[in-house]
Amino acid sequence: MIPGANPDQQLASIKAATLIESLPWLREFHDKIVVVKFGGNAMVDAELQRAFCEDMAYLRWVGIKPVVVHGGGPQISAALKERGIASEFKGGLRVTSKETIGVVRDVLRNQISAELAEMIAAAGGDPVVLSGEDSFLFRAEKTYLESEQGPVDIGFVGEVNTVNPRVVLDALSQGKIPVISTVAPGADGELYNVNADLAAAAAAIAFGASKLMVLTDVAGLYSNWPNLDSLVSEISAAELEEMLPNLESGMIPKMQACLQAVIGGVPRAHVIDGRTPHSILLEIFTQSGVGTLVVPN
Repeated sequence: MIPGANPDQQLASIKAATLIESLPWLREFHDKIVVVKFGGNAMVDAELQRAFCEDMAYLRWVGIKPVVVHGGGPQISAALKERGIASEFKGGLRVTSKETIGVVRDVLRNQISAELAEMIAAAGGDPVVLSGEDSFLFRAEKTYLESEQGPVDIGFVGEVNTVNPRVVLDALSQGKIPVISTVAPGADGELYNVNADLAAAAAAIAFGASKLMVLTDVAGLYSNWPNLDSLVSEISAAELEEMLPNLESGMIPKMQACLQAVIGGVPRAHVIDGRTPHSILLEIFTQSGVGTLVVPN
């Protein structure tokens, strides 16, 4: 604070201090790739969407290379309902028929990616819309739901097993912000619906990202949910691996993504509360950070 300064001067001083605090992180992440998995409340709240897109544009203008990977469960369910197609889930996974995968592809690319790209452009960024189909960015293999009775076929659901980073690296070299939807072709020629959290982890590894950030609807990882005092600020891969089977089901794919990323060579992975406006900037540019940090052993 500045003794004797008026409120405007005090505010300017606080802003200057914030900028200075960000300097070490600007140096550390300059020209580095950061993969952000976009989802949760941030995906369906207009103000949070706007703040997120401003964050992406800001990162690019200060010399960081953000890549956005997203899913879209609520929007897909709404689109299926409009078409009279029931949404069915088994083990937390969407049962995906031939008819359903067409809706998934359309909603992810032509609705969610397109809207995100429009808002990023309005914020001053230069987005490019991609999907796992483009230049074989993602390749997937069909997965089955494991049950006590054996594997259960849940349709066109897959897991990314190969990433071709060239189309994304080319876009980044041109100053663009890739916005990626998560459907992927398989070696069998079929198109698969893939989990966006795990696709983001695979992408972060393949792109040589310095950081993976996964937006959630909670403050971070809790070691003893719902005890709010059990929030974990930092955890090693080994500790997370031991804790993973006992986590609340909604957090498992997000923490799996973080675990896979750091095991695969990404130096840091975070789960971040997407309900907080500009949470991405708070995580990258402040000493305290937000959410839960996962680090290698």
